[in-house]
Amino acid sequence: MQNADIIRSGVAYIEQNLKTDITPEELAQMAGYSVWHYQHLFAQVIGVPLAVYIKRRRLDRALEEINAKRKAIDVAMEYGFDTYAGFYKAFLHMYGCSPKKYLSLYGTHQSESEVSFMYTEKELRKILANWDIPQDQIIGGVKIVDGTKTANNTWQIGKDYILKTGDRAMLLRNARAAKAIEKHGFAASVPVTTKNGDEFTEGQDIFVLIRKVKGEPLPKADRFGTQCGDFGFKYGQAIAKLHSALAEEEEDLQPYEQNLFAHVTEYALPKVKKQNIQWNMGLSESFFEDYSHNFGKLFKKLPKQLIHHDPNPCNILFYGGEVSGFTDFELSERNMRLWDPCYCATGILSEQKNTENAYDKFPVILENILKGYDSVHPLTYEEKQAVYYVICSIQMICVAYFESVNEYKDLAKINREMLMYIIEQKERIDNIFKA
Repeated sequence: MQNADIIRSGVAYIEQNLKTDITPEELAQMAGYSVWHYQHLFAQVIGVPLAVYIKRRRLDRALEEINAKRKAIDVAMEYGFDTYAGFYKAFLHMYGCSPKKYLSLYGTHQSESEVSFMYTEKELRKILANWDIPQDQIIGGVKIVDGTKTANNTWQIGKDYILKTGDRAMLLRNARAAKAIEKHGFAASVPVTTKNGDEFTEGQDIFVLIRKVKGEPLPKADRFGTQCGDFGFKYGQAIAKLHSALAEEEEDLQPYEQNLFAHVTEYALPKVKKQNIQWNMGLSESFFEDYSHNFGKLFKKLPKQLIHHDPNPCNILFYGGEVSGFTDFELSERNMRLWDPCYCATGILSEQKNTENAYDKFPVILENILKGYDSVHPLTYEEKQAVYYVICSIQMICVAYFESVNEYKDLAKINREMLMYIIEQKERIDNIFKA
């Protein structure tokens, strides 16, 4: 049995036995692994530690039964809590509010296990046989978001290649965008053709093999170091130059157009309001009113074009102290151009874990990214007025999305903290271009 099947079997066993005392030892014994190895594999595949997964599923299922009018103390004890108070305390710690408050915010609670599985190495090597590359290369995982979770759809192949699977339209759009900007002198992760001359191989899933761009993401020590302002300026200049290339290719690529203001006000903002109550964030109603009123007026006047949309520090590569290229255009769309420099800044801040004084460095990083961009593509008056609101838009979208996915709950917490910090920095952000 392959690793993915072993974990899939373990998850099914957990789901069927949530009212019993499930131990790591019994799951490891069923798999034929040591306890340490099983727990390590479980966290790698599922995205959260085994104990956290079991507790969250017990809380979810218990809440479902309590909401179905069963006696709360009976349900709590059936799911392994000695008292209802113990269940209540565990729920409060996991979800930030009482079960009653949670149900009032989100309605009927019917949760399902959200599990994604990695491909096995044997399966990946069979897929790689479609390309004329050395077949004995080491296959490794690729870290995503804050560097603590391994992507289940992206693999490092040796030193020179990346293998990706996922949404077909996104992968093909990524390939088209990479080829387009390569024409403008940018290093980009273009597809490697298969033995049949195709840019991808497709069976049950689509796979694209790309050659790694020369360079590496800027180390965290440099992003938050004494030269963070200088590197921020380089980030901003590079994004502006990328926009010049993307603008020339926009007609051929025919990107999807996103209405950011509508997306936030219709999707993210209502969810943030609920989390504001759930987690006692302390955001005032005046914040939401100010955002809706003032950004609504500015939004219509902001220049829009084809953008990268995901220029986090992992997708911008440096070589010899300069930006050498960009990766991952899967999310490219037509949107306000201000999104990319603002997202770059918030992407850097989101990786501040275990970094001293990261919040203190953020205003300097943000200012220099914006001024770097402005030195190549001068920002309009309205864009300079909208920086704060665009950053708040980014944070509200992240808060709403990450809280909706079980394995990203920790990232939701980080982004809630970032949103509250950004709101505190409004005056400083608004003054960036007034000096």
